[in-house]
Amino acid sequence: MTGTMIDSNVLLDVLTEDARWLDWSSSALERCANEGSLYINPVIYAEVSMRFRRIEDVESSLPREVFARLQIPFEAAFLAGKAFLAYRKRGGARTATLPDFFIGAHAAIAGLRLLTRDARRYRTCFPSLHLVSPGD
Repeated sequence: MTGTMIDSNVLLDVLTEDARWLDWSSSALERCANEGSLYINPVIYAEVSMRFRRIEDVESSLPREVFARLQIPFEAAFLAGKAFLAYRKRGGARTATLPDFFIGAHAAIAGLRLLTRDARRYRTCFPSLHLVSPGD
């Protein structure tokens, strides 16, 4: 599969017109769209949906014609669990939760790039994952 998984932080930058990140996130999202398909999964959808009151508003903000939906395969769930366990054994923050690990593992298993502005943990936990992030 080719294309790019879009992390929720990038989507939220654009949807909320974040003063600091809007320009970078908009440009990176457009560049990725010009290079192939864009994907989200249920975790990304859930994180973005917290900004909306109605599912119809989420759907109109994340149109299916632009953001293809992918289900998380069990292989990605397994990888997410193992990466999270390794992260915690290295002394990773107790406040860190699984969503980023599901997103990173899903992109890795699906062979997708990941567009994110929070690359540090992804680089450490999923070293083979191709990232599109600030400074790249």
